Amino acid sequence: MEKLLYSRVNSPVGPLLVGISNHGLAVLAFGHNLPLRVGGRNVNWQESEEACAEARQQLDDYFAGQRRQFTLRLDLRGTDFQKRCWSELLRIPYGETRSYAEVAQAVGSPNAYRAVGQANHHNPVAIVVPCHRVLAGGKALGGYGGGLATKAFLLRLEGAEYRDGTAEPNRQHALL
Repeated sequence: MEKLLYSRVNSPVGPLLVGISNHGLAVLAFGHNLPLRVGGRNVNWQESEEACAEARQQLDDYFAGQRRQFTLRLDLRGTDFQKRCWSELLRIPYGETRSYAEVAQAVGSPNAYRAVGQANHHNPVAIVVPCHRVLAGGKALGGYGGGLATKAFLLRLEGAEYRDGTAEPNRQHALL
């Protein structure tokens, strides 16, 4: 059984759970619940504010509008296709978005936009691996594990353009 160190974080988008392995950030999830398995492995969770301090600080800086890029070591766990998708998400600059089809094209599977959506759904490190920057056709929000209000909040924070169901793109800047 693997041990992960964790901390619970309150944020502007609600409670977050940070999980750190020996190799880096393995979990950044919405809510405070501790999953029994991470990346297919059984997990023994041990609370450690100290081990999670850098992740907490970078998240605080991001939400304060003072950080545009995370510099945390990552321990991403998934299939090869999921990891290719998540690596591509890490290339989307702060304040920019891509469509599911654009991500599929970038990972060499141009017809796999639904699979890209599923990879995003299974992203173990929300926010840091910015699946919120992937939009449906026409810059519509689409779905998001943290909820559409959270996705919209993160995009506004970054100054990204998206459609929220109205005919006009949203260009608001929250907390900046």
